[in-house]
Amino acid sequence: MFIPVEKATTKEAQYKQLLEILPFYLNDTDPWYTTLSNASAMLDYFMDDINWVGFYKLENDKLYLAPFAGLPACTEIMIGRGVCGVSAKNKETILVQDVHAFEGHIACDSRSESEIVVPIVIDNNLFGLLDIDAPLKNRFDETDKHYLEAVVRVIVDKLS
Repeated sequence: MFIPVEKATTKEAQYKQLLEILPFYLNDTDPWYTTLSNASAMLDYFMDDINWVGFYKLENDKLYLAPFAGLPACTEIMIGRGVCGVSAKNKETILVQDVHAFEGHIACDSRSESEIVVPIVIDNNLFGLLDIDAPLKNRFDETDKHYLEAVVRVIVDKLS
């Protein structure tokens, strides 16, 4: 299956296209970094109004930059620090409408105004995170949360 030349026009329809196509670009036999590379490219293609999309991988009790699309980013994040660190610590999705109002926010890209972070949990263990930033306040909502958690379930299925 190939990426459509024309994306759907609504956010929900774009997510549905993504979820339909994504499994064809992720292979059970690929290493984790290949899976996350294609996933970040697909998310970057299908999502509008974002300036960074990518992953952080848990290694030795720290989050390390993994495949992404966007400007260079923070390479190491401590568990419990910033949006990513808090999401990792609690193993829960965090939706931030205004990153400047989030105490302890780590600014990797000064253009970022809002953020959503979805943990990747395999067998109750944190594997890493999906992190997406937008240059607009209030960019992310419950629709994004719902579908990005579904995207992460597809990724977990391929990584397991």
